Amino acid sequence: MPKFTRNRVPGGLYFFTVVAHERRPILTTDLGRRCLHDAIEGEQARAPFELFAVVLLPDHLHGVWALPEGDSDYSTRWGKIKEAFTRDFLAGGGEEGTMTANRERHRERAVRQLRFWEHTVRDEEDLVRCVDYVHWNPVKHGLVTRVRDYPWSSFHRFVESGDYEPDWGGDGPCPDVPGAEWE
Repeated sequence: MPKFTRNRVPGGLYFFTVVAHERRPILTTDLGRRCLHDAIEGEQARAPFELFAVVLLPDHLHGVWALPEGDSDYSTRWGKIKEAFTRDFLAGGGEEGTMTANRERHRERAVRQLRFWEHTVRDEEDLVRCVDYVHWNPVKHGLVTRVRDYPWSSFHRFVESGDYEPDWGGDGPCPDVPGAEWE
């Protein structure tokens, strides 16, 4: 089994991708959104972090987090969020995906993938690239033709703060958004 070494920068900015088990489209359902919102809010109360940018798609999410100064423990936060989400999702009537022998052996529920993808934001240019990628993702996946039409995205908050124009990205495709090689 490979050893995963994560980069840790206390007080750093991180880009994440988290995926539903078997890429089932559960995250944008009413139940999925409510459970995820509650799980993130609960973890922020326990171990604060800023959800700098986020987009919630049916089968995965992308987010950029800012951790407090001196703190680099995003793994525990994600573990607690995924745990709370899974518990509340199943308690609320959500269904599991296909169980495997490995999941049964480790007593893991078949709701979300076990791991997540992380990228440490290196500088301001990298931050812009990550945030643009987060907001462009619904267009990339064909869910909308204009970024502004997607409801479950921090894009609208960025428009309100003046960081984006309301028609940012136009009608697609947008060749100026780097990161096409990412998920």
